[in-house]
Amino acid sequence: MSVNGFDEVEKALQEVSELDTRQAVGEAIQFVRSAAVENCHADTGELRQSIFAETAEEENTVTGICWTDKAYAPYIEFGTGPKGQEKHAGISPEVTPVYTQQPWWIHESQIDRRVAEKYRWPYIDTPDGRFYRCSGNPAYPFLYPAMKDNEEQILKMLGGSLASDLEDI
Repeated sequence: MSVNGFDEVEKALQEVSELDTRQAVGEAIQFVRSAAVENCHADTGELRQSIFAETAEEENTVTGICWTDKAYAPYIEFGTGPKGQEKHAGISPEVTPVYTQQPWWIHESQIDRRVAEKYRWPYIDTPDGRFYRCSGNPAYPFLYPAMKDNEEQILKMLGGSLASDLEDI
């Protein structure tokens, strides 16, 4: 018994396996990055400028990664203290932050004076310098909503890119 068209099917499957998913994922993660920059609560613009995106490939998996290298980014994304606990809509449901309920003191070396004055934080001057009293800030999620709020459009981008590649086969 012979099967007609087997060679053509095998060739088509080989070509599909060689589709450039890295490019499609790269375009999608750049879209997410742009949305994160747009969503980002801006003060000086430093956080916005630190939002990056890249693709990583391991075995047969291509992953898009969007991140920031600023240590204070989680405090913006999730909020802090009682204010963060009270107002944290839009953060990932997969994350359960624990918010301190007591105010804390921040030494002047750890925060820009302009920021402390903007939030009208009370302060005390000591021989060791000025300390600002903080009772938290609401969450300003920017990374999670950049992906979650755009899921449909991201899937359309991925599907469209791969569909276009399939047409070329």
